[in-house]
Amino acid sequence: MIVEKRKKRKAFSMDRIMPVVLLLTACVSVLTTLGILFTLLFETFSFFERVSIGEFLTGQKWYPFSDPGSFGILPLISGTLKVTLIAVIVAVPIGLATAIFLSEYASDRTRRIIKPIMEVLAGVPTIVYGFFALTFVTPILRELFPSIEIFNALSPGIVIGIMITPTIASLSEDAMSSVPQAMREGALGLGSTKLEVAFKIVLPAAISGIVASIVLGVSRAIGETMIVAVAGGSTPNLSLDITSSIQTMTAYIVQVSQGDAGYGTTIYYSIYAVGFTLFLFTLVMNLLAQYVSRRYKEEY
Repeated sequence: MIVEKRKKRKAFSMDRIMPVVLLLTACVSVLTTLGILFTLLFETFSFFERVSIGEFLTGQKWYPFSDPGSFGILPLISGTLKVTLIAVIVAVPIGLATAIFLSEYASDRTRRIIKPIMEVLAGVPTIVYGFFALTFVTPILRELFPSIEIFNALSPGIVIGIMITPTIASLSEDAMSSVPQAMREGALGLGSTKLEVAFKIVLPAAISGIVASIVLGVSRAIGETMIVAVAGGSTPNLSLDITSSIQTMTAYIVQVSQGDAGYGTTIYYSIYAVGFTLFLFTLVMNLLAQYVSRRYKEEY
């Protein structure tokens, strides 16, 4: 009896302690996010005390190391969006095709073999992807298009697309696999082919998860650093040319973080303004993913 009472008392104590521990753990992530946001805002305000918001948002030249410096962020946004668009063009068709194959055509054994191998790509360090883009993909592109520069937007865009393909494929396959088998069987019973079932039944039913996976992949592409820093170059250009050197927002942050600017200078504070802009981009993408998931979510 005494032993049982002690066990009950211990279990009761754990039931009271664990919610507090879990709450504190959850608060750590919230406080960390608030700390990052506060740091970005505080240093960004310091930057805008020296550079006008109008010049920052509408300026078409980004030459922070010149005298006087030009701090128009549009060239950095242009470089980021060019690389991201190329990555999406590469990753979405390959990712969705892979997801359809794994969900609708592959056997259980084939799925168990292919999916883990595919997801290994997500664990490759991005610096390796960067040198892969520079030393393997770029020479191939220069053989096909001799006018392309060594540093360009096309090569890192393609490699970033390869990098985010496993994310899109894996999450899309999970969304498709959650579609009830009865819907497939009903469509097949009405005379539909397997391809028609995949594109007209499964894809529309899993659209919320698929779009969320694409948005997550795009968010990762926007925030990618090392691939564009190694293979993209460091020339901020406001143009649609994907064969010339570019500079993205993340690549600029890497450049300045290497010690090219002293603490307290305008260039130093500019990395926080660029970082805050990047934060807004990823925040909008995450909010969009949540909206799409809620708006088009199917209940089965």
